[in-house]
Amino acid sequence: MNTTYETDRLILKILTPDYAREVLRFQIRNKDVFAPFEPQRQDIFFTPSHQYAILKCEYRLALKLSTVRFYVFRKENPSAIIGTVCLHDILRPPHCCSEIGYRFDQAHWHQGYAREAVAKVLEIAFVDLGLHRVTARVMPKNAPSIHLLESLNFFPEGVERACTEIAGRWEDHLRYALLSPVEISPETHSSI
Repeated sequence: MNTTYETDRLILKILTPDYAREVLRFQIRNKDVFAPFEPQRQDIFFTPSHQYAILKCEYRLALKLSTVRFYVFRKENPSAIIGTVCLHDILRPPHCCSEIGYRFDQAHWHQGYAREAVAKVLEIAFVDLGLHRVTARVMPKNAPSIHLLESLNFFPEGVERACTEIAGRWEDHLRYALLSPVEISPETHSSI
């Protein structure tokens, strides 16, 4: 797996800790937008040293292929982070699965960037990592995220009741899944 990928309009990169200040700017810029959908963040989260520590940890996890977070940049402005797409809890055989999460700068919503980036990370998951299944959780009130998942052919599997604490309340989440479009033929399967 590479550390940098491109789409028509975007660059997706696994970042080193050197990017802590850029990541912090992205987090602060979107703090109020992300808050209703994420676990509550302590003040220390919004410091350069904490973002440095997170990036250091994420980089080590990426090297182990257990969690891979791509930061998303537009090709026309490759120094400003506009979003992230993460494959976390990557499991190897017999499960071959992961959960995907994403978040995008509000200034770049409704322009197709999230769909383009998530589609690329799904390709990485299924082709480069050989995963069989990718899941996603989304709050029922997050209609744009539900639309994104459904536009990428994720199918609903049900409701995970009170599965994540958000802003001091246990919130239900809808669970979606997508299976690899790469089919294993019977001949290939028997030779494994």
